[in-house]
Amino acid sequence: MLDTLYVLAIITIWLSLIMTIVTLIGGVIFIFKHLEHTDITHLPALSRYPRVTLVVPAHNEELVIQDTVRAILNLNYPADRYEILVYADNCNDATAERVRELKQQGFTDRNLHVIERTGSGGKAGVLNDALKIAHGEYLGVYDADAAPETNALYFLIQKVLEDPDRYAAAFGRNKTRNYQQNFLTRCINLEIVNTQRIQHTGLWQLFKIGRIPGTNFIINKAVVQSIGGWNNGALTEDTAISFSLMRAGKLIALAHRAEAFQQEPETLFAYYNQRKRWARGNYEVIMENLKHLFDRTPWRIKLEVFYYVCTFFWFNAAIVISNTIFFINLFLASIQAVFPGVHQLVALGGPLSVLFMVNWLLMFYLYLMQMNIALASDYGQATVTNFLYTLVSYFTYAQLFIIVSVAAMVDMARDKVTGTRHTHWYKTQRF
Repeated sequence: MLDTLYVLAIITIWLSLIMTIVTLIGGVIFIFKHLEHTDITHLPALSRYPRVTLVVPAHNEELVIQDTVRAILNLNYPADRYEILVYADNCNDATAERVRELKQQGFTDRNLHVIERTGSGGKAGVLNDALKIAHGEYLGVYDADAAPETNALYFLIQKVLEDPDRYAAAFGRNKTRNYQQNFLTRCINLEIVNTQRIQHTGLWQLFKIGRIPGTNFIINKAVVQSIGGWNNGALTEDTAISFSLMRAGKLIALAHRAEAFQQEPETLFAYYNQRKRWARGNYEVIMENLKHLFDRTPWRIKLEVFYYVCTFFWFNAAIVISNTIFFINLFLASIQAVFPGVHQLVALGGPLSVLFMVNWLLMFYLYLMQMNIALASDYGQATVTNFLYTLVSYFTYAQLFIIVSVAAMVDMARDKVTGTRHTHWYKTQRF
């Protein structure tokens, strides 16, 4: 029985490797298709400049809010074609005051509004409130710690204008602004580079699948209204609305040149709570959309659900099962010398042990190849230092994903048994 379970776990991991290889191939094709250099100082005029409402949800963000709003005010987009709504959401610090101070520093003529909000619903609640008063044809969202690059909005609008009927939204790339702070931020930077440069590009190149991120995206206001807005209180409102857009037959386009620079957690405590919330939120969205694997919804939804199920459930379970059997096996082998009557779960040196080692080597090699391609495609990231961090992070940081996922699953099971939702929005600490 254990041998069979062990083999199934290994086969599952191999299937996930195939998925990774397919995505990697798509990412590499995308990279080679966009190698040309464009002079960003002389960008061509757009066919039109839609009015945009940029929303900045901010809960106790006095440390970073001025940098973000200043970057938004300096966007390379006609100033009379976008408005800025900064929501000081249930704040007990000086977030609102900091934005008002900034407006007085040479921006009094700009369409910048500070709204002190005391409602519920978290970030999704803020976005739904903004949806009611926004004057723009498109809504753009920037988290309080995510300062956009000067041309970010230009590139987002440029992308949706390629096919405005199909492209209901466009999203850009997010980069780590504090990646040199410590070991944790360097590892987060590696993860983000890989996600932005390989996973997002690969899925878009091969399947025209995009995902709304938490920040640095625009979305058609009329389309959002037609699908009922954001899911109030959702832990991952971005994933939830991505599925809603796909169910409506719309595409979320990748604008790979639209970049924003965001601050990442600098402590393990902040990282753990942030990622556990993300994992929990993704679990809830997956469970809600699991039924679409078997109905007549568009194939992109089925593929996305399958991808998430493999990543968060099937693959995680296979890793946990195979590692548990392997380490128990090592422990039993070590005491077998003292107690010969003790038997191993799987015979060391046998075919299954060889399969495990081959499996591990394939995973490690694929990880290194994927990471180095991602780093090489991002200006300034292909360094010896980052390569060394890539090696170390595989055995440390990368394993945290399993721990966080299991913890989120335990929380969900607990809430199911008790009938009470204990998970709340965790405010990521700023530095």
